[in-house]
Amino acid sequence: MSRYCETCGKAHRACICKTISLISSPITVWILQHPSEVNRAIGTARIVTLSLSNAQLWVGEDFSEHNELNQLLNDQTQRVAVLFPNDSSVTLNDWQQEDNINQIDERPLTLILLDGTWKKAYKMWLLSHNLHSLPTVALSEIMDGEYRIRKSPKAGGLSTVEACYYALSELDATADRYQPLLTSFHAMIDFQIQQMPEGIFERNYQ
Repeated sequence: MSRYCETCGKAHRACICKTISLISSPITVWILQHPSEVNRAIGTARIVTLSLSNAQLWVGEDFSEHNELNQLLNDQTQRVAVLFPNDSSVTLNDWQQEDNINQIDERPLTLILLDGTWKKAYKMWLLSHNLHSLPTVALSEIMDGEYRIRKSPKAGGLSTVEACYYALSELDATADRYQPLLTSFHAMIDFQIQQMPEGIFERNYQ
């Protein structure tokens, strides 16, 4: 018998399936995951793909020649942007409301998230030339993350599930539907903290 859950991929004792709630969203989410994130016990991308009915995840570092992704990017029936703050990024609110030839662009929205540390996400962005023609977007407000056992060196650094939650909440008028993403995230973090030897969390993460 495998030590790992076939659904969430985590060890059975750390299985997050019971905390997952299925969410129907009008916004599609594509996650490009760095290989170093695949086996992380505290990775959060899996929460997104298990929760959102229209989320997909691919693993790699350079997606320039990724056939499936490129086929989807060539589909002109949807608007696609990369959640990746940089000098040319616009806020999600501005992206959603942009006019297209004086008409509101009502094509369905698709959001790409890069799942990795800031350094590795940046490398993924540099290598994946097929993403460079897409608009880059950022949250309208800098949010404080609650990834209590994995600190980001960058101000406003969020886990993938948190970034997804805040982005979808900003783009979708029915924002409350995404709360289960954070509920599952907090349950996972609480479990990991409970497994730490006494005093480790207090000394290293508070």
